[in-house]
Amino acid sequence: MAVGLVIVSHSARLAEGVAELARQMGHGQVAIAAAGGTPDGSLGTSIEKVLAALEQVAGPDGTLLLLDLGSAVMIAEMAMETFTAEHDYRVVISTAPLVEGAVVAAVEASIGNSLEEVAGAAEAAGALPKLHRDQ
Repeated sequence: MAVGLVIVSHSARLAEGVAELARQMGHGQVAIAAAGGTPDGSLGTSIEKVLAALEQVAGPDGTLLLLDLGSAVMIAEMAMETFTAEHDYRVVISTAPLVEGAVVAAVEASIGNSLEEVAGAAEAAGALPKLHRDQ
């Protein structure tokens, strides 16, 4: 088993798209769940969706939550507290950029790195240059 990933977004389509990209980069070796939008399909976040995603992917190696916007933090924190009170699994909320962080986290998890290593690599993804320019 590897570190699991939960993609939390205000948009169900965005969460699914990021999860799809991360799954491909993790070569099917990483459990990844999307928790986007509200139960009625509108924009927003849902503690129920985050808890369901955690139930899908959580395991003994831990789970990393990746978020799109700052207001998702409150929902992620509430879900994490509820989940960890009921389960003996570690969950970490990442400050990584959503897309870059999810891709790097999936790659790192797929090669068997620890939750701390996966979280650190995801957060460092924010510093990766998008363009290589000659000086």
